[in-house]
Amino acid sequence: MNSPATQTGIAERLTGLVGALRSHGVRIGTGETVDAAQALEALGLADRERLREGLAASLLHGEDERRVFDPVFEVYFPRRVGAPESQQDADRDALRDRLAAALAANDEAMTAQLAVEAVNGFGGYGSSPESDGWSSYQTLDRLRPQTLLARVRDTIRAQATTGAGFTDRLLEDEIRRRIEVFRRQVAIEARRRVAERHGRDELARRAVSPTPDRVDFLLAGRAQLTELRRAVQPLARKLATRLAARRRRAARGTIDLRRTLRGSLSTGGVPMQPVLRRRRPVRPELVLLCDVSGSVSGFSDFTMLLVQALHDQFSKVRVFAFVNRIDEVTGFLVHGAADPEGLAARIRSEATVTGWHDSSDYGAAFGEFAERYPDAVGSRTTVFVLGDARTNMSDPNLAAVRRLSERARRVYWLNPEPRTQWGTGDSAAPDYAGLLEMYECRNVGQLSALIGRLLPV
Repeated sequence: MNSPATQTGIAERLTGLVGALRSHGVRIGTGETVDAAQALEALGLADRERLREGLAASLLHGEDERRVFDPVFEVYFPRRVGAPESQQDADRDALRDRLAAALAANDEAMTAQLAVEAVNGFGGYGSSPESDGWSSYQTLDRLRPQTLLARVRDTIRAQATTGAGFTDRLLEDEIRRRIEVFRRQVAIEARRRVAERHGRDELARRAVSPTPDRVDFLLAGRAQLTELRRAVQPLARKLATRLAARRRRAARGTIDLRRTLRGSLSTGGVPMQPVLRRRRPVRPELVLLCDVSGSVSGFSDFTMLLVQALHDQFSKVRVFAFVNRIDEVTGFLVHGAADPEGLAARIRSEATVTGWHDSSDYGAAFGEFAERYPDAVGSRTTVFVLGDARTNMSDPNLAAVRRLSERARRVYWLNPEPRTQWGTGDSAAPDYAGLLEMYECRNVGQLSALIGRLLPV
């Protein structure tokens, strides 16, 4: 039967597991955590794979979350945790036999190796993931090396040449010294483990591949971008439902205070029936200006496909792509929805997005947009600019952005770079952010939250 300290340590491992999964974007509520605790109590620790499946069934909502769960489970429930008591006893007895032999031979290298094995096998059992409790006391309490004195003494005495020159008192003192050396080695190993295990939560964060909604757009590889494109349609359905709900709430209108007070005269001044100021249901227009250069193109492609999937929510959607020249690519998205992986290549090959060089020039693109497409933006238009705002030291053309902001209903800038990098090097992000609302948008999770909140209704 597990001791209270051991039960506490296992519970802390479970809470550490839950916390790490949450940090990777897995939605786990109190109910799932309670279910997992009950599963842990019912299944026990003897069968580790059965425990893995039980906790996965309690905590996860879909098979795609297994790739996060499995490596995190390995961190918080390593193989030694949950070994049957009989197996632990056998391992302990075998280790004690090897330790007695090493002490008899005065082999400090071997005792150092056995100290590592002892702490690994017994020092971390029931330890807390949060307090990093590798315990030399717990290791020595389980192994009890001081009780080996008589066995080691008899072994040495049986070897006449080794035991020669030692009186019984001196021999026992020598064995105690060797045991004390082993105890110090255990303490050193436990402290080292504490220093390493101090980063267990960090290991759980860094050693696990992020879920698709947490993959950084700028760091995503080809396979990850392909997976992101497959997530466009499910995400669009969720956002469409959210936008429809917002539109229904907005259609109800706000309270018309004057008419409400006038109507309250018939009820003694008590506003029994609020009068609402109804809104006219007018679907807004949407314009996207997308930087399709370099690593930013993956972010822009995904967002373009997402907006195309949401086009029924708006009266008009127009999409423009640029590097240092700008061209309308709205028609490309119809084919892009069927072949999302070929969208970027088609835009780069068929649209005019570059001039005499291939470097981004936001200022030139904004100026050309104002000149060539003056009718694209009006009082009902919400504009989204997608890009990292890195101008390659060219003129940012703030005047063109200011005019764009004055003509549009709202202008938002979604920047896939971390906020800490805005303004570094050739980034003009702070200058643009002074004229419009700029948001950090590094992954699908942030993008869906921003789109759901910022898209007009």
